[in-house]
Amino acid sequence: MDVLTMIVFATLAGGVLSVLLAAVLALTVLARWANRLVSFAVGVLLAAALLKLWPESANALGPEEAGAWVLGGVLLFFVLEKLALWRHHHHGHRQESGQEKHPPTGPMILLGDGMHNFIDGVLIAAAFLQDPAVGFAVAAAVVLHEVPQEIGDFMILLNAGYSKRRALAYNALSGAAAVLGGVLGFFALRDAESAVPYLLALAAASFLYIAVADLVPELHRARRLTDAGLQFGLILVGIASITLFHTHPH
Repeated sequence: MDVLTMIVFATLAGGVLSVLLAAVLALTVLARWANRLVSFAVGVLLAAALLKLWPESANALGPEEAGAWVLGGVLLFFVLEKLALWRHHHHGHRQESGQEKHPPTGPMILLGDGMHNFIDGVLIAAAFLQDPAVGFAVAAAVVLHEVPQEIGDFMILLNAGYSKRRALAYNALSGAAAVLGGVLGFFALRDAESAVPYLLALAAASFLYIAVADLVPELHRARRLTDAGLQFGLILVGIASITLFHTHPH
């Protein structure tokens, strides 16, 4: 199987498959399994970032430069999330004050999710161009961090008045942006291989930030000792699942 075909399949899984899985969870066993899925995703994201992406970037750039790009990426994602939270608060305030009775929640969610999926596709392409084993690890991490997010998006669309069928169709369409990003990323980066290590460092920063800033706080809402033990065990399982993707020597 050639690299482009692998990228297409991986981005289909990362974009469309995650949407379908999220819809199934949202409509069936969401309350029972969502938190466990988050714990597993934390392990996958941390392992993909620290055991796959950063080492590959460091091999090309050196540990200090790769680390600097990861650090810069974490700061960048912090600023971007702050801007997103500010925008959300701003719209909420306008709605409460009567200045905006019907904020375009659905379209904003779909646009933002589509852009995010497109970037995921580019990162998956960069990883496959570096090493197929790294590509599969990144694709697995993307699927697992997308599912909780897609569950949230799906529920937001339902609350905004979309039917289940329309919410699923629109979410799947935004997920397909990952395929577009993967294909365009393949052709753009194939002749610009020097950019790949930098994208891998930014992908590592993205995964680290999502795991530590967004997902771990969700886990801390469960305060019982048994919950903590289960969460820690599932994080270890997530880490173990990524270590199964051995990097092939170049």
